[in-house]
Amino acid sequence: MQPALTYKEPSKLLVVAAFAAVYTFWGSTYIGIALAIKTTPPFLMAAIRFFGAGIILFIWCIAKREKIPDVISVSKNSLAGILMLFFGTTSLIWAEQYLPAGLSSVIIATTPFWFVILDKRNWSKNFSDKFIIFGLIVGLAGIVMLSANKKSINLQGDKMQLISFFVLLFGSVSWAIGSLYSKYTITNGSTSMKVSFQMMAAGLSALLVSVVSGEYNNSLWSHISMTSINAMLYLITFGSLVGFIAYIWLLDVRPPAIVGTYAYVNPIVAMFLGWWILNEKITSAQIIALFIILSGVLLVNLSKYKK
Repeated sequence: MQPALTYKEPSKLLVVAAFAAVYTFWGSTYIGIALAIKTTPPFLMAAIRFFGAGIILFIWCIAKREKIPDVISVSKNSLAGILMLFFGTTSLIWAEQYLPAGLSSVIIATTPFWFVILDKRNWSKNFSDKFIIFGLIVGLAGIVMLSANKKSINLQGDKMQLISFFVLLFGSVSWAIGSLYSKYTITNGSTSMKVSFQMMAAGLSALLVSVVSGEYNNSLWSHISMTSINAMLYLITFGSLVGFIAYIWLLDVRPPAIVGTYAYVNPIVAMFLGWWILNEKITSAQIIALFIILSGVLLVNLSKYKK
């Protein structure tokens, strides 16, 4: 019989910092993606972003003399990375060719809904907590209002917009599945080592699709602009290294439904940066919708705050 493992509650400051990183940095990645794919093919961009961040983190772990996990742990982490980053985030990268960054962030904001539905281990807790249920409903209502005041998806006339809409929904479901798998699957290695294999696996998957689809062979490196390069560097550092590590760590110390509330805040950040960087307009109706979304985040977290 193995001795019980002691659990030490992480510092509140560290938890707040991790949530701030996921809320703000990931919100800004929608703009970074839009700038990066202007001159870089989407799957190639995803491959550069994820494998670049993964190999940097892996080298850093080796420099710290961290032990490389066993083959089974590497395989499990790789699968989680493919579900979250390849099927999840790369679907967003691909879809932003046809959908505005702000609208894409609104669609991705359905993620907390999938967390509650798919997290079977916490069904009794989630569906019995009136604050979580009401918070999700309020948040989704705000998302609907926000979407109604942005450029509508042309479901009848634009085939690629329609396809992109469903690709993003699939990506949000895949992200939730991968996140829950990562949380509940026991693997060896530090969080940093775990994330490095997740990102490298996603990067290699994106590269494979880029090569098979002919995207890689038809790409001209000389056509990639400095703006796209700078955007990719930002995505690698703040989007993948800082943001994703904070997210994986939060999954270990907080319930998935609470961690998933980042999807409510990201559209707010994306909209503000769209106004600031891409000169997008912000209406009073959009501001009201953002207030409703934040209210949903507060309600979802209310039970945790009380504790």
